[in-house]
Amino acid sequence: MKLTKLAASAIAVASIVLSAGIASAQTATTLTTTSTKDDNNGNYSTQTTTTSTATSTTSGMNRNYIGAGISAGVTNGGRQNDAALFGGNVQGRYAIKNAPVSLRGAALFGGDSVAIVPTLTYDAPIAKNTNLYFGGGYSFLTDEGQASQLGNKNAPVVTLGAESQIAKNTVIYSDAKFGIDAYKGSDSDALSLQAGVGYSF
Repeated sequence: MKLTKLAASAIAVASIVLSAGIASAQTATTLTTTSTKDDNNGNYSTQTTTTSTATSTTSGMNRNYIGAGISAGVTNGGRQNDAALFGGNVQGRYAIKNAPVSLRGAALFGGDSVAIVPTLTYDAPIAKNTNLYFGGGYSFLTDEGQASQLGNKNAPVVTLGAESQIAKNTVIYSDAKFGIDAYKGSDSDALSLQAGVGYSF
């Protein structure tokens, strides 16, 4: 039941992200053409044709970056050492050329174990130099069984976030990572919130 609800939520979020990306990447262009014809008897006729087309615009952010910031594990697995934690994160993005997807990696630290989270995301441009991204990956703990920002065991992860380039080589980012069944001895899920500043290249 939990996985069914999660899948439905993931599909709904993915649909919103995809719709936002398509809408922001398209603009309407109207072309009006007027032609005059002569029937060789001194009579002229004028015909006007209006054509509307959708053209892509430059939007979103396609830069690679690496950054660091704060992180907060906001869930509790129910055991003594599973309390919510505050710490930090290091995150990076590698944008795949000519495709709206990216490879991402994150290290969440601050507990007794570090969560290393590789993910693959779909990136939707929502404004100039700004993306909304959604995807999935897996969390690997350096010390499984010990508390981390994202539970206490290795687990699948769904992520949703936003990123924006605010200066030539400066990016800000924020996201939420949801670990599925991420606690040992419990059926609880884990949620971690991140924010940071990155160097783009």
